[in-house]
Amino acid sequence: MTADAASASVAESDGAALAAPSDRGPRRNRSAYLRYGAGKLGGAAVSLLAVLVTSFFLFRLIPGDPVKTMTGGRQVSAEQLAAYRREFGLDLPLWQQFTDYCGKALTGDLGTSYQFRAPVIDKITEALPNTLVLTGTAFVLYTVLGVYLGTRAAWRNGGPGDRLNTGLALVLYSIPSFWLGLLLIIVFSVGVGPIPGLFPTGGMESGGETGFAYVLDVAHHLVLPVVTLVAVEYGQTLLVTRSALLDEMGSDYLTTARAKGLRDDLVRRRHAVPNAMLPTMTLIFVNLGRTVAGVILVETVFSWPGLGGLFYQALSVPDLPLVQGLFFVFAAAVIVMNTLADLLYPLLDPRVGR
Repeated sequence: MTADAASASVAESDGAALAAPSDRGPRRNRSAYLRYGAGKLGGAAVSLLAVLVTSFFLFRLIPGDPVKTMTGGRQVSAEQLAAYRREFGLDLPLWQQFTDYCGKALTGDLGTSYQFRAPVIDKITEALPNTLVLTGTAFVLYTVLGVYLGTRAAWRNGGPGDRLNTGLALVLYSIPSFWLGLLLIIVFSVGVGPIPGLFPTGGMESGGETGFAYVLDVAHHLVLPVVTLVAVEYGQTLLVTRSALLDEMGSDYLTTARAKGLRDDLVRRRHAVPNAMLPTMTLIFVNLGRTVAGVILVETVFSWPGLGGLFYQALSVPDLPLVQGLFFVFAAAVIVMNTLADLLYPLLDPRVGR
């Protein structure tokens, strides 16, 4: 072998050795992400199974006989009560009720409501849009408000605006939502002193309206419950965003960005805020899952015909299939959204999942 050929061979081997890590790097990152994602999805599946089991046994601790409650206090013979129990499978052993419930739930059948005599999934589907209108509107408003005010408060840490925003957020976040809702009804629906009753006391619509007038009517009913949710929930988003951004503000890369001559506003928007968004993203996705669950107390106070009000109504019977189905849907929504947030983390920060 000549010297030139040997040199070429060495160069090729060196080039291959140098190229190998760069070729393996993307594959290694993909495999690491797949392992990370599989672990998160497996954890979500286990959590859903635990919720399924918990939803069955938890609500059977509620005192009272649902069959007697369904009769509305009327005099019913023992034969009629036994027929009701056979109809809903309540005469079966508990273990058999549990296996039947799990088997049906895995196929999407959440049972039949005792009080409505309708499939549970139909009642959930019927009430879900009403909940999404209320909690979805509130979610958008308090998320935007909390993130914006949280970043402004952290960037001007210790200033008058920071103290005012943080103090107001802490006060509102500590107020029970049902108490604030009742207070708003007294002041702005019933009217106090010179303040007239401007908004309805409850419900979703007045009835008889169509077209654009119906949209305005729903928006009119929406004001007070949305204000209640935004006032209580925006504080948590503000505080989490502020805390995460304060942790980033002493980082060296921000000092470097300022040294390069970037404006303070650009340093905040392009560098500090994106790196501080992981905790806020978790909170946003958890809150997004809660929009499906609704807010039971707020919907009950304002008589809003959503999933929260339906859950309260079912719990008072108790309508076990409907309570179990709603509980499973509420928990599943939060678990799914939390899992999505976990799967997005490596895209926002490549260090996650390695």
